[in-house]
Amino acid sequence: MTQSISSKIATDLLKVKAVSLSPNKPYNWSSGIKAPIYTDNRITISYPKVRDDIAEGLANLIKNKFPEVNVIGGVATAGIPHAALVAEKLNLPMIYVRSKPKDHGQGKQMEGVVDESSKVVLIDDLLSTGNSVLNAAKYLTDNHIKVLGVAAIFTYGLPDSFDNFKKASIDFDTLTDYPTIIEQAKIDNLISEEESVSLSKWHQDPWGWKR
Repeated sequence: MTQSISSKIATDLLKVKAVSLSPNKPYNWSSGIKAPIYTDNRITISYPKVRDDIAEGLANLIKNKFPEVNVIGGVATAGIPHAALVAEKLNLPMIYVRSKPKDHGQGKQMEGVVDESSKVVLIDDLLSTGNSVLNAAKYLTDNHIKVLGVAAIFTYGLPDSFDNFKKASIDFDTLTDYPTIIEQAKIDNLISEEESVSLSKWHQDPWGWKR
């Protein structure tokens, strides 16, 4: 059976430990949530096969979901290398957007060239609340640049993220998601059945989760 792209990326992320699962010793997120998962997709750029799987997956996702795209945008800093790889695969111009303007030189918040005909898809490595990529999208739209949507490697699928994208009227898609990660971890015998149940309970109620 051919492994789906979602499962393949989940396998990659687990294999290189870009995603770490710890249901018995949860991580403390800056938001105050105690979470049985921690994600650092930045490390994927150190693995040529994994980063190419991601770039190929994002390129195909963008071609299928946002066919009018003519500029690829990276969100600083984690989205930049993936945006560069995708822009290369699609033979498209690339820009990137900082979280705030530089405090020296020309004070730019965006690097690269766009104009009124630009149709941008923004790339980030991870969607948690979505705030960082949505702030980048707002900067572009405030400057009369059309943002078609957002593509990312992984999403936790938290309610806040769906609400925030809906409020911003911006579409998004990802290569893989939290339920797929948990299912793949079970298949690969990285977690027990009991741990998978606990991990699923966290996804249903992150703030009220109890092991």
